[in-house]
Amino acid sequence: MIEMLIVIAIILVLLGVAIPNFLTVRHISAETVVLRELHTIYEAQAQYVSQFGHYAATLAELGPATGGAGGGPWAGNLIPARLASGEKDGYAFELMTTPGGFAVTATPKVYGSTGRRSFYVEHSGVVRQNWGPEPATAASEELR
Repeated sequence: MIEMLIVIAIILVLLGVAIPNFLTVRHISAETVVLRELHTIYEAQAQYVSQFGHYAATLAELGPATGGAGGGPWAGNLIPARLASGEKDGYAFELMTTPGGFAVTATPKVYGSTGRRSFYVEHSGVVRQNWGPEPATAASEELR
C-alpha cells in the first residue's frame, strides 16, 4: 500500500512539473500561428495595393467573395475566409486604415487562455507586442 502511495506521489509531482510547461508551449504555439496570420494580412495588403491602387479598409475586402459575387476591390480573395471574418485561432483581428497606410491588431479573445499577448503590425511591417490584456499599439514594444 505504501509503495502505491509513493508511485502516486511521484506521478503527481511529475504532472505538477509537466502541466505548466505544456501550457507555456501551447501559448507559444498559438502566438506563432497568430504572427503568421499577421504576416499573411501584411502580404495580402501589399498585393491588394498593387492590384487596386489603395490599401483594403477591412479584412473582408482581402477575403473571398461572398454570395457568389465575383472578385474585385470588395473581395480581393487574398486571405482565407476564416481570417477575413476577423476571428481565428482564439484571436480577434482588426484592420484599420491610417494616414500612411494600414494597421492590424490581433488580441486574444480570452486573455490568459487563448493568448498571453496582443500584436500590432502596420504598413512598415514592424510587429509590436503587448504583454497584457490591452491591445498592442504603435507605441508598444517591438517584437524581436
